[in-house]
Amino acid sequence: MTDSGLPYRVAFLLVPGYSQLAFSSAIEPLRMANQLAGVEHYQYHLISKDGRPVVASNSVRTAVDHPMGQEPAVDLVIVCGGVDIETQSDREMLAWLRRLARRGTALGSVCTGGFLLAQAGVLEGYRCTLHWEHISGIYETLLFPRTIFTSELFVMDRDRLTSSGGMAPLDMMLNLITRQHGIDLAEAISEEFMHERIREFSERQRIPLRVRLGTSQPKLVEVVTLMEANIHEPLSLDELASHANTSRRQLERLFRRYLGCTPTRYYLELRLTRARQLLLQTDMPITDIAMACGFVSPPHFTKCYHDRHGHSPSAERRARRERLTAGPPETTAAVPDHDF
Repeated sequence: MTDSGLPYRVAFLLVPGYSQLAFSSAIEPLRMANQLAGVEHYQYHLISKDGRPVVASNSVRTAVDHPMGQEPAVDLVIVCGGVDIETQSDREMLAWLRRLARRGTALGSVCTGGFLLAQAGVLEGYRCTLHWEHISGIYETLLFPRTIFTSELFVMDRDRLTSSGGMAPLDMMLNLITRQHGIDLAEAISEEFMHERIREFSERQRIPLRVRLGTSQPKLVEVVTLMEANIHEPLSLDELASHANTSRRQLERLFRRYLGCTPTRYYLELRLTRARQLLLQTDMPITDIAMACGFVSPPHFTKCYHDRHGHSPSAERRARRERLTAGPPETTAAVPDHDF
């Protein structure tokens, strides 16, 4: 509840293609807080641009309560994003978000929703986060230079609450509930959801490298960390071995034993993965993507990409544009003080 004793009112803007998991992770803690407390601490409403149901990335169609701009007065609006977020904004939506900010309404996001907040200009001067796959594209294209993007699970900076995807919104909302109603209620909600602990904002989004690799072999973890930090200008195998204070031969043995491939092949896979993210999430020229991912020339990049994916980078981008031209999943009638 707010200081006035009234429920804290939260509205969720569902954007076509939104992540159902991220949305559910954000709204369910509010429901459970009311249930466990036996008091309506929270009220929540669902919004879409036109008041019609919205289709999530998993094709589930969700009915909403209000069209954008006709929602009741609320304390916090959370933008729920997902796939192809770059195509979902328009002047009306961005203007609505700016009006909310001018009124002093707190704003938040889950998954990729922070992209729309940044487009609206309401994150300038704030720290924020969104799903890790999109952060690299923002950095490469130098978008939103006045906004500080982090790789943390979630960020609560004054009257802006932004979260990455998956289960991270659950931790953000549990931290919000802790601030408003104490740790006992938040821990009880966490236990109901069999969520073993409430994670803090300082934790990083990605699974630790040793877990992703399936091994904590120190030399291997060190070298892969170096690879991930040097995509733009790849290090040679000799340079990697030197930094890890090991021999090239030993490095090759470690990669074959633990990862089933050569260091060179693993490094190439990392660079091609980054390239695909940039192809799908930015409008960077393919030549620039090739350079950003350490390929000596566009033809070399095209050959490597085709060998890996069975089609060229330009074909990948054409397919994306054709999909976006067809439209998003159909939507049928289907800085004041805040009580955080």
